[in-house]
This record gives sequence, C-alpha cells and structure tokens, in this order.
Amino acid sequence: MFKVLKQEGRARRGVFTCAHGTVQTPVFMNVGTQGAIKGAVSALDLKEIGCQVELSNTYHLHLRPGDKTVRELGGLHKFMGWDGPMLTDSGGFQVFSLSRLRKIKEEGVTFASHIDGRRIFMGPEESMEIQSNLGSDIAMAFDECVENPSPREYVQQSCARTARWLERCVEARQRLNSQPDCINPGQLLFGINQGGTYADLRQWHMDEIAKLDCDGYAIGGLAVGEPTQVMYDIIDAVEPHMPAEKPRYLMGVGTPSNIIEGVARGVDFFDCVMPARNARHGKLYTWSGTLNLKNEKYKLDSRPIDPNCSCPACRSFSRAYLRHLIAAGEMLAMRLAVLHNLYFYNELMSRIRTALDTEQFEAFRYCYSGLLDRPAQESQE
Repeated sequence: MFKVLKQEGRARRGVFTCAHGTVQTPVFMNVGTQGAIKGAVSALDLKEIGCQVELSNTYHLHLRPGDKTVRELGGLHKFMGWDGPMLTDSGGFQVFSLSRLRKIKEEGVTFASHIDGRRIFMGPEESMEIQSNLGSDIAMAFDECVENPSPREYVQQSCARTARWLERCVEARQRLNSQPDCINPGQLLFGINQGGTYADLRQWHMDEIAKLDCDGYAIGGLAVGEPTQVMYDIIDAVEPHMPAEKPRYLMGVGTPSNIIEGVARGVDFFDCVMPARNARHGKLYTWSGTLNLKNEKYKLDSRPIDPNCSCPACRSFSRAYLRHLIAAGEMLAMRLAVLHNLYFYNELMSRIRTALDTEQFEAFRYCYSGLLDRPAQESQE
C-alpha cells in the first residue's frame, strides 16, 4: 500500500497505492468539500491541473444530498465523475466548528445542522457508515478536534476518548468492508493524532493509536489558532512516534512554506482549502511570491499571472484581464484563479518530489520555503 522510496533527512519520497490508483508522495490533496472544488472547478479540471487525490467532506455530504443518496447512485466517484484516489474526512472538524451547537458524549456527538437546525447524532460507527456509503479510498477516523489552546485536563480526556473512538472505527470499517454490497471493499482507514499543543499528550496518543495498526496516520488539530512555530514543534514531537512504514498526513495545512516545512519533518500527505479560498479573493501564488490581483498596478499588466506557469489561466489570459473579471464580479474570475492556485500547489508537490529524487530537497527548501509565502517583489514578477 505504501512504500518509502528514498529519504533526505526526514523528508520522504514515496508511493501509495489504493483501490483507485497510485499516488506519488509527498502529495497535496485538492479539496472538493461537497463533491466539487469551490470556484466552478470540476473533476475533469482536476485531471488537467495535476491533481492526484481528491478530498471530500463527510459532514456536508451527509447533510446534502445525503450519503445514502450518493450510495444509490454508485458512490461518490461515480457521482462526481472522479476516477482517481479519494479521501473523505470524518466530520470531526466540522463538528468542532459547531461548538455552540454540539454536545459530546462517549457515544458520539449530537449537533445541529448548519442548514436547517435539525438535530443529528454522529459517532464512530455513523461516520464509518457514511464514508462507506460514499465509497472513498481513504476514510478518516472520527475524532474530536480541540481548540488551541485548551485546558490540559480537557485535552487529556479528549485524547483518551478519541483513542477509544478509533477502536470502534476499526471494528466498524472491518464490518462494513466485509458486506457483499459494499461500494469500496478496499476502503482504507487513517487514524488521527490529537493532543492540542501538549507535546507529551501528542506522543502518548500517537503511541496508543499506533497499536491499532491503521493504514495510515494523520496529525490533526493543528493550524487552528496556534503560532506556526508551535505547529512545527508539535510535528517534530510526534513524528518519531509515527510508524515509519505508514503514510503520514498533516490535516488542513497550509501555505506553500508550511508544506515545504512539513515535508522536511517527514509528512507525506497534505490538504487545505487555503489555495482555492485565497484564489476566490484574488490572492494568487507564483514562483516569485504572492500577487493580489485586486491591486491597481495590474490594471494594464499584460503578463500572465506567472510567466513560469503552464496552468489554463496562465496559458491564455493576462493579469489585467483577470483583475477586470474580479472587479466585475464575473464567475470566470474565480474559476481561472482557483485553477491557477491549485495547479501551483500540485506543481509545488511535483517539484518537491523531483528535488527528493535528485537529493536536492534541502537546496529547494532553502530557496523557496520563505519566498513563496511573501508578496512578490516588482523586480521578481
């Protein structure tokens, strides 16, 4: 399922295989929350911009159109027209974001739908059943994502409960995969490490969930308010406790610099809504730094977003045209901008893999880790 091909320091170059294909790692998963990338980007577009893994949201698809509806239509791959690898998250983070509308017990979480307010219960078994109905290649374990910072006593109790929930997820996944009408009997399960910003709790929790021999492990509950350096420190603390033969996934992270630094710390999988969200507001990534296309200085700029980019937007349109579309509120602005940013992220991962293949990752890190998150300088544009 997963093989580390080579390493440079802690950075790993690998290959991951699942029911719907093979993934070259490190990899960035493109987030299609409700079965589509926000910004009018389809599964066909994902193929063109180099996406390897699509990620969808268990919570949102359970509410609308309903996971049973998706199941009746042949599963999420068929429903959205994506035939490649797919990951579904467990819904835990979305439940976390509904803190005023939820009640957590040992059995699971009762919460109010953000759509119509109806009360919904979700526990490990329910989350696994929803993800089985969707038929994703990787199902994420149901967990609790705590706010950073949170009181140590609460985080400790939450970690222990999340570990118990993972045991139930493992049992439920085995049962569901063995059913004769299972959409994807090869569905894999990734456990999630929690523990807030307490390094010792993170390490304890990682040791506990590693005993359950999941198909991969994620570091969750970061990039939710803590300083960036604290996030890096937690990864440094957890990584030695993660099984070396299993893929490692840093959830919800992040900027290009965050990704490069995550790879340097041994992470294989990443996802984040940031590139698409920023694109929809005119912030675009280039190999010289970031651009804000809303700025007046791009009004007469006939250059592509990035002269070194081969995305659909850069191949055909100018900065001036995209700035006009943004100012006019045209949907095409969002589509082209999102295509560019996701292409950039996918290309970033490709260049990281090439750097690892050629034993040049540290040089790549030195050159780009800080640069890509900063505004581009005029002389560099």
